[in-house]
Amino acid sequence: MSFDRGSNKPAGYSVELCIHIAAAEKQKLGRSDIRINYVPVTAESRFDAIQSGKIDILCGATTKTLSRSEIVGFTQLTFVTGGALLSRKDAVVENVEGLEGKRVAVVSNTTTIGSLNGAVGELGIDVEIVPVGTTDEGMVMLERGEIDAFSADQVVLIGQVIARSGRKLYTLSSELFSFEPFALAVPRGDADFQLIADRVLSQLNRSGEIVKIYKKWFSSFGNKPPAALEVLYQLNSTPQ
Repeated sequence: MSFDRGSNKPAGYSVELCIHIAAAEKQKLGRSDIRINYVPVTAESRFDAIQSGKIDILCGATTKTLSRSEIVGFTQLTFVTGGALLSRKDAVVENVEGLEGKRVAVVSNTTTIGSLNGAVGELGIDVEIVPVGTTDEGMVMLERGEIDAFSADQVVLIGQVIARSGRKLYTLSSELFSFEPFALAVPRGDADFQLIADRVLSQLNRSGEIVKIYKKWFSSFGNKPPAALEVLYQLNSTPQ
């Protein structure tokens, strides 16, 4: 959903949504001098960064859960996806069943690792799950042939392939083994800021601009949002 283009300039679907939200906050405060400061975080540190005030909004692939809502706030949903598998085209892994006897990497402290463990357990197959710290680490291991597959939310894997111009090198499984509703994390209890964010997101949905943003970042994997995402966009078109 977001990736670093270098020189501390992140880009992507979620980042673009955050830019719209930042512009609305500047307008509300009447502060044209406010600048966006991008702060790198990891799966391990991201919620601590919100709680400590180090960051104001988390612009990445973050699944909204009830347990996480105990420590941070969330905007309305911005995306729906699910856990998937990325493998090399010379050794394709099509689904979780295909992982039997293989090694798969997954970022620790994510909902994906729990869902993958559950899916593997239900099938009763022998799979070596290798926890990694970041998506970049997982991709490097896949490139080097140290693992047979890398597992993450499907949209995260798409972003990695696009960023690395790797469509000819990798195969993405079409089968999802989990349901992951994404939202932008914000400080818990900051109702005013959350309302600003939700107003912006609702406007993007009502105007259809959200579909243009989707196509901008994901058109190489299909020019039309999945049916579930189209429904989400309609449901999030909250009136002013």
